[in-house]
Amino acid sequence: MDALYEVSVHRFFNNGDSGSTYGCRSRSIMRTSIFILYINLVATHAALTPELYWKSMLPTAPIPKSVAVLLRTPGKGSTVHSGFVSSKEQAEGFYFYGYSGCCVFKLQNKPDTAIFFLENNLKSGHKLKFLFEKISIQASFLPREVVKSIPFSSTKIAEILNKFAVKPGSIKADVMRNTIKLCEESEIKGEDKYCATSLEAMLDFIIMKLGKNVEALSTEVMKKETKKQEYTITNGVKKVGGTKVMVCHKLDYVYAVFYCHKIENSVTYTVSLEGADGSRVKAVSVCHRDTSKWNPKHLAFQMLNVKPGSVPICHFLFQDTIAWVPKQN
Repeated sequence: MDALYEVSVHRFFNNGDSGSTYGCRSRSIMRTSIFILYINLVATHAALTPELYWKSMLPTAPIPKSVAVLLRTPGKGSTVHSGFVSSKEQAEGFYFYGYSGCCVFKLQNKPDTAIFFLENNLKSGHKLKFLFEKISIQASFLPREVVKSIPFSSTKIAEILNKFAVKPGSIKADVMRNTIKLCEESEIKGEDKYCATSLEAMLDFIIMKLGKNVEALSTEVMKKETKKQEYTITNGVKKVGGTKVMVCHKLDYVYAVFYCHKIENSVTYTVSLEGADGSRVKAVSVCHRDTSKWNPKHLAFQMLNVKPGSVPICHFLFQDTIAWVPKQN
């Protein structure tokens, strides 16, 4: 269990600054800080591991791949990454859904990609072009007992950066700051949001909002290497969970943090897709039937050339995103 904690946070420093004196010093400081946290945890930890906590709270709900990979300890010699974007452009364009009204983007690099589409397009035989990006950069869950001792507030950003030996002004610092800011923003009307800094916290929030009779869904790509291509919807469109859905998006941070929110008048579908190259995808799509409160400059309206509140708008979930829905009898 301790090895997982170390890998989870140490991976943050395997991308960037690795060849510099600062990078070496920062990793040394980081290892020392985390080692102290481990000692304290071992001395006081009486709770279940995150995986066992899931199984105790949701014994009939399988753990989706998107969560299982965040509980995994990489094998010997494997490369671990921080989960952070590598450029200013990527950092500025990371959140394109913009539910909270924080994000307004211009239609630039993906004019031919179906990031958003209409609900009436979810039918057998419909074709759309999409890129299911490979999820190879991860930051694992830390136990709740560990993250409780780590600040997560914009008022303490200097303390946070110092604790993790992140250089102020770096891309990593900017992304961490943006993640915290997103979590602190006010809810829009009809939204119920929460940033879970541990798996245990996410489970508690989901159970409080939806109960224990739930299942966790995530998009699964059957092929390791993917490319932008035309996909055809096969005979596998299924509406799940009624109008109740809680979606948890993984954010970029030093450890796994999920932005969970529930939007009124939203429905979830599982969709079977087949790519032009024969690859298959079991995708999860969320359709928002009331977009009247979204920012008028939202990317979805630009792409689909529609107005807020006029038509239901859908999008596929990334592979590291979780849709929580009530189980259907």
